[in-house]
Amino acid sequence: MTPSQTTALIGSLLLLVGAGFAATGPDWLGTAQGLLAEVGKRYGPEARGRVDAWLGLISQHRGKTEPEQIALVNDFFNRLEFVGDDEHWGQADYWATPVETLATNGGDCEDFSIAKYFTLRSLGVPEERLRLVYVKAVKLDQAHMVLTYTATPGAVPWVLDNLDKAIKPATQRTDLQPVYSFNVQGLWLAKERVGGSERIGLWRGLLARMGVLPGEPR
Repeated sequence: MTPSQTTALIGSLLLLVGAGFAATGPDWLGTAQGLLAEVGKRYGPEARGRVDAWLGLISQHRGKTEPEQIALVNDFFNRLEFVGDDEHWGQADYWATPVETLATNGGDCEDFSIAKYFTLRSLGVPEERLRLVYVKAVKLDQAHMVLTYTATPGAVPWVLDNLDKAIKPATQRTDLQPVYSFNVQGLWLAKERVGGSERIGLWRGLLARMGVLPGEPR
């Protein structure tokens, strides 16, 4: 199986759950077993174990409340090792799929945020409640990415982060200065929607590799 086929398999698995398929049904099980077999073959048994634990999280916690799901997912991915793209992927910037992050046992802030986003979507959290947010980490004086969750329109978002692992309302994260946010539905500068998320090349490339493109059924 080629890397592109593996990535498509990941996308198919996430789409199955996002579309409402039971995480114990034959479609889910067949796709999950295929993915585990490929991960084990390519990355080894420990990587397969991490991906299996991730699939277990999805299959076991779809009935939980959204605050419970958010806490579980945030904690799950924050256990991984932080590794910069230059060291990890041999390139200046690369946005990994959740399985790539888990299989290689690490990633950077973008990888963690993306993995949390797709996992929460697979658990049934609505798209409009989740945004990937580019911020400036004031204390580090560098760009950073977090995931936010907004329970209801107009509510204060909650921040899922790998720097401060405690989930906090955005009003308490004065160490972060938002620059722009996005999801599959669009791209926002501050609070104003400024266009489609396809304007972000790395994001669009990741969605294309996973078979999830803006405007297509999910």
